[in-house]
Amino acid sequence: MGEAQLDGNGILRVHAHIVTYGGAATAELTERIREEIERMWNEPDVPLLLREGRVGLRFTITAAFRPDLDEVDVLANTDPRNNYFRIEEYVRGNISFVDGLGCNSGFFKLENLYAGSTTAAHEFGHTLGLDHPALLDLRGRGVPGIMYPRGTLVDPEFQYDPEKPAGVTGGTMHPMHRRVQRADIEALRLDRLRFHRGRAIVGDFSNVYHWPHQ
Repeated sequence: MGEAQLDGNGILRVHAHIVTYGGAATAELTERIREEIERMWNEPDVPLLLREGRVGLRFTITAAFRPDLDEVDVLANTDPRNNYFRIEEYVRGNISFVDGLGCNSGFFKLENLYAGSTTAAHEFGHTLGLDHPALLDLRGRGVPGIMYPRGTLVDPEFQYDPEKPAGVTGGTMHPMHRRVQRADIEALRLDRLRFHRGRAIVGDFSNVYHWPHQ
């Protein structure tokens, strides 16, 4: 989830604030997540055509590690920029997730958040309303977009193990090869936003405080 703002200089800025908590969250990890999301979502550098005219697009991501965060803080949130993610070593289902498409909360598995993993950027795409693509066989189509899930079939150079046959263990997409592409930006349909005093909300409030999984 985020807040889009027309800044008066021909730039549409999508602001989001990442708030982390939980037993495996740290200030260093929070900064890594912030940097990954901002860098990857700005890589396409795609201009937009809005009712207000042609504008550039910039994602501005801030973050805070909040070990003192409690359930009331999340439930009472009214700031569309805030996104809340619990980080733990153990997650039921063994995979990071968010609470729906166009939401502002979720649960990250520490193992998924290694440097270059692209997990945070992928899940951020879900919070902006993007789903996994329907076609999960990308062989012959090059670099996978950011919203492709684990298990996607890709060209050998994008697999966990380039020597493995497609579809077997090691023969599917390694998430580190995902990139935010022009198609991902276009899929956000930011041209449909309705601005009030130069601002618009991208996504919606889920405001779920997650407790540790047992």
